[in-house]
Amino acid sequence: MGEKSLGDRIWYKNWPPQVPKCLDYPECSLSEFLQETVSKYGDKTAINFLDSTISYNRLWDLVRRLATGLSNLGLKKGDVCALMLPNSHQYVVSYYACQLLGVTVTAINPTYKALEIQHQLRDSGAKALIVLDAVFTEAESGLKDTPVERVIGTNIVDLCGFSVVKRFLGKLLKKIPTGKLPDDAYKFTQLIETDPNPPVVAVEPTEDIAVFQYTGGTTGLPKGAMLTHSNVVSNAVQCEAWVWKRKPGMGLIGVLPLFHSYAMTTVMNSAIRLGGFQLLFPRPPADMSELFAVIQKYSPKEGFILPGVTTLFNKINTHPKVKDYDLSSLIMAISGAMSLPLEVQNRFEEVTGSIIVEGYGLSEATPATHANPLVEELRKQGTIGLPYPDTDIKIMDEETGTKELPPLPFAVARTGGLTPEQSLEADEYTGELVVKGPQVMKGYLNRPEETASTIRDGWLYTGDIACMDADGFTMIRDRAKDMIKYKGYPVFPAEVEDLLHRHPDIHEIAVIGLPDEEVGELVKAFIVLDPAKRGQVSPDEIIGWAKDKITHYKVPSLIEFRDELPMTMVGKVLRRVLREEELAKIQGK
Repeated sequence: MGEKSLGDRIWYKNWPPQVPKCLDYPECSLSEFLQETVSKYGDKTAINFLDSTISYNRLWDLVRRLATGLSNLGLKKGDVCALMLPNSHQYVVSYYACQLLGVTVTAINPTYKALEIQHQLRDSGAKALIVLDAVFTEAESGLKDTPVERVIGTNIVDLCGFSVVKRFLGKLLKKIPTGKLPDDAYKFTQLIETDPNPPVVAVEPTEDIAVFQYTGGTTGLPKGAMLTHSNVVSNAVQCEAWVWKRKPGMGLIGVLPLFHSYAMTTVMNSAIRLGGFQLLFPRPPADMSELFAVIQKYSPKEGFILPGVTTLFNKINTHPKVKDYDLSSLIMAISGAMSLPLEVQNRFEEVTGSIIVEGYGLSEATPATHANPLVEELRKQGTIGLPYPDTDIKIMDEETGTKELPPLPFAVARTGGLTPEQSLEADEYTGELVVKGPQVMKGYLNRPEETASTIRDGWLYTGDIACMDADGFTMIRDRAKDMIKYKGYPVFPAEVEDLLHRHPDIHEIAVIGLPDEEVGELVKAFIVLDPAKRGQVSPDEIIGWAKDKITHYKVPSLIEFRDELPMTMVGKVLRRVLREEELAKIQGK
C-alpha cells in the first residue's frame, strides 16, 4: 500500500517518529520467513519452554524433520493439518513444518469439547491431527465422521530433553500430564527421527493459505478466516516495526495461547521476525508468582515484551508478592482483546516500571491493526491508538455502511478517552470501523456470502462501533456484534446458543454478556424449556451438561428460565432487550 497511497491521514501528525509510515514486506512464505532468521541468528535461542531451550538451528532442523515425516504420511500442499496443542516446542515445530510443505494449519483450542473439535475438523477438511496425548480422550470423540486420516500424538515434554527416568517418575507422580493414544496413532518423536529431506514446495505468498483461523460470529458456529502467507508475514513485520524498542535476543512472553491469532502474531511470529526468543507457558500460571519467578530467572539483557489482556495485567498488579521479584527486564507490554482501564494501566507501570499500551485487532486481520505509540507523550489512554503502518481506516455509517463519517471536531485528552459530555457529542460521528491493509484476510472458508458482506472493495468491516478523534486516535464504543469478553476470551452468543440447543430439554435460548468487575463479562443464558420439562430441570443441571460439551469459558455462569423470550416479528430473539433489562436491574441495585 505504502505511504503515498494513504495520503495525508490525520493520524500522521501524532505518528511516532521511530516507526516508518510504510514498510517493505518480504515476498516470502512463512517457512522462508523462518529460514531468513535462522540464517542470521542460528545459534541464538528460539524457544524457552519448561526450562529447556531450542536454538534457531535446532528449530529449523526439527521443522525439516517433521515436514519430511508428515510428507511420508501423505500430507501435501493444499492439505490441512489441525494442531490441538498447548504452547510448547511442538506447537512451533508443527506450525512451521506444515508451512514448509504448503499445508494449511488450523489450530484447535486444547480445552475444546468433542462437538467443537468435530465442527472445526469437518469445516476445515483437516486430513491430519497433531494432538497432545493428555487431551486425546475428548479429541477421540470429536474425530468421528471427520476427514482426518492420520493422528500424531505427543507428550508435553517430548522435546524438553528429559531423561527416560525423569519422565517415568514424572508421569508416575502425575507431575507430567499424559493420556492414552490409539494404537494406530503415529508418535511425534518417531517422525522427528526421520532424516530431514522434505520435498521442495512452491508457495505463492499472496494466494496460498497458511492458516484457517477460526473465529465466531453473529450466526452459527465458528468460521475459518483464510490467512495467506503474506497476511501473516506482513502483520509480524508491522508488529516488529511498531515496537521500535526491539532488539535481537529479546524475549516475548507467551502466556497467551498460540492457537489464538493474538499470540500467533505478537509472540511466535514477532519473536522470529526480530530474532528473539519465545518464553512459552503451557497454560497461564495459576499463581502470578510463577510468572514473576521465570521473568526474574531468564531476564535477558535485551529485555522482555509481554503481550497480554487486562485480566492478566490486573492479576500482576494485585499480587501480594509482585514487589518481591526483580521485573526490571520487562520493558514493554501490549494489551489487547479487551479494553484496558486507566487504573490498570497506571498501576501496571507503577509496579513493573514497564510501559504498557493498548492495541486492537481481530482474527480477520491476522489480527493487529492498531496500537498506541510506545512514546509516553504521544499515546492516548482510553483509545486503541493509531493504525499500523500501511493500514488505512474509515468510520462508516452503521445503517448503510456506505457513507464515511468525519473525525470528531475535537481531540480527546491524553488520559481517559471520551468524557461524558464528549460522548454525547460523539454519537453523530460514530459508526462501524473498517480497515484495509496487507494483513486483511482473503475471506472466510466456504462462506462466500459472509465474505462478501465482511470484505467490500478491499475494506474489512469489523463490526466494531467506533469513532476517531481530531488527532487520529480511534475509540471503540460498542461490542463487536454482541461478542462477550470473558477474561479476554471472545465468547460468541450464537455459538453457545447453537451448542446448548442440542440439550434435549431446551426449547429456546438467548445468551448475553453482563458486566463483571472480576472477569470482564459473565455469560448469562435465558432458557425456555420444553413444556413437558418445566419445573423438572435445574440451572445446575444445564451448567453441568454444558461443561461436558463446551470449553470452560463459554459455559454460562448464570441461567434464567423464562416462559418466553422477546422476539422480532420474524422470530429473531432480541438479545438487546434482554441486555437492557439486566443492566437496568444492575443499575437499580
